[in-house]
Amino acid sequence: MGEKIKKAIGVEGDFKTAILPMINYSYANMFLGGAGYIIGMYFTIFLTDVVNISLQQAGIVVMIATIWDAVTDPVMGIITDRTRSKFGRHRKYLLWGIPVILISYSLLWNSFGINGKENPKLAMIYFVLVYMLYKTAFTIVSVPHTAMLPELAPEYNLRTQYNSVGYLFNSAGMVPAFGIAVLILGLFGSGKNITSDSKPPFLVIGIVLAIFFSVSVFLTFKTTKEKPSLGMHVEPLDVKYILREYVLVFKNKSFRQYFFMSVAYQFATGFYANSKVYYIKYLANQYGRYALFNAVAGVAEAGAFPLNYALTMKYGKQKCGNIVTPLMIAGLAIGLFMQTDNGGKWSWVFAVLMMLSMILYPFGMSGLGFVSTNIFPDLTDVDELITGRRREGVIATFSTLIKKSIAGVMAAMVGFTLQGFGLVTGDTVSQFEQTTGKLYEQTTSAVWGVRICVAVIPIVAALISLYLLKNFKMNKEDHTMIRAAVATKHKYGSVTLTDEEIKRCELISGQKFHKTWLGTGNNDEEEHRLEKNEDGKYIILIEAEEEENKEKAIQK
Repeated sequence: MGEKIKKAIGVEGDFKTAILPMINYSYANMFLGGAGYIIGMYFTIFLTDVVNISLQQAGIVVMIATIWDAVTDPVMGIITDRTRSKFGRHRKYLLWGIPVILISYSLLWNSFGINGKENPKLAMIYFVLVYMLYKTAFTIVSVPHTAMLPELAPEYNLRTQYNSVGYLFNSAGMVPAFGIAVLILGLFGSGKNITSDSKPPFLVIGIVLAIFFSVSVFLTFKTTKEKPSLGMHVEPLDVKYILREYVLVFKNKSFRQYFFMSVAYQFATGFYANSKVYYIKYLANQYGRYALFNAVAGVAEAGAFPLNYALTMKYGKQKCGNIVTPLMIAGLAIGLFMQTDNGGKWSWVFAVLMMLSMILYPFGMSGLGFVSTNIFPDLTDVDELITGRRREGVIATFSTLIKKSIAGVMAAMVGFTLQGFGLVTGDTVSQFEQTTGKLYEQTTSAVWGVRICVAVIPIVAALISLYLLKNFKMNKEDHTMIRAAVATKHKYGSVTLTDEEIKRCELISGQKFHKTWLGTGNNDEEEHRLEKNEDGKYIILIEAEEEENKEKAIQK
């Protein structure tokens, strides 16, 4: 990478020390981004139109598995934070997750001949269990991987760079996975319509992608380094300890702001994602363009990345969300007016509108997603200000516990809403269209059920998330000041802050300074004030000492 390019994106250092560690860490993002992307595109319609279970049953499958995922996340977070290993607290779990990925993702797309019409309970139970197994695999990998980041990238902008490379690797997982799925469906004759005859291609898709995603996780395990944790002190584990750990998380004001903002964002994207395929297939009747629409959406989301990154690096982590989110809302609003593409004189208009929606929504959605991803690692430093400890796993999994529980309920809500409004799916539609040669016309009530799920609720939730984002206060200088104060306290046992610094700590943490770890035990007789360099930036003592030691080693 040329020096001009590195300067443009704000990366310092050579390829081996600056760029390669980001790439190594991000290999696993091919699994974390790609596996869920294919599930979001095809799993619910696989359940309703291939396995032939009802919309309500499909919603229950997703709900139970997602709530299971939410429950296992905190358990995994506590396990990783307490792990003593030569590999570090988190890294070895990436290796342990690989066989579970291989088994679960293969089974997820294979019904073993079970038909939802003939054995609805058996089909639902089978897919609940298999989806729970996959969610367990995802937890084993995703929680340690997320918890590693604050340690690997302690600096404010460096975390944005790591997340940005991870974002690119998400696409590097989604694009080939999507291409593999489309290619296999096309080879088996299911490219333009998915029916109960589409079982073989989905089985092949599951096996091929299980191998692809497992390799990506192995590459991160093999190439990423983490400090050993064999000598780490671990407190006794009991119910009281666990409850206290999670109560402490929510005392963090910055976490609360992030949490409610990301929950609203999740409502917007969750309702849209769970109803999108029915929107395209049964409302607009444009499923023949489904692959094209998703390809365009993927390009639009990836195309927003340079803008999001540039805005973040220049103006802070909140800016891109404030600027591009209105485009997301505009893309969602098109769903309020979409009509069936019935071959009439206006059909081309609705096809163009659908394409426009596929561009605006993902481009705008990426802004809030980028903000949420980049803000999260900084919350661990605010937590350390309050508690004096590094608790990446606990913080990550407390957030996902609630959000994934909500996501599970949302999936069921979409299924119950669509079925409650009378949407007809599965063999009833395909048999009618094959027999008559005409499009199946959904009732006005069913059409509005789709509109509510794909547009009305997501628009309201996106507006709420945008409002909450504007109230998030921590910036780069605040974050650096907090890290400098924490490092000083760790080194000397006390730290002396100015009135303005104390005020900022209280505003960001939501705690009176004297009640935080940073504000307790300070000796007024001996002052340890924060140092700044010639540019007026805070000096973090531990990092400054490490740089000094490196320079001495180089000189020797």
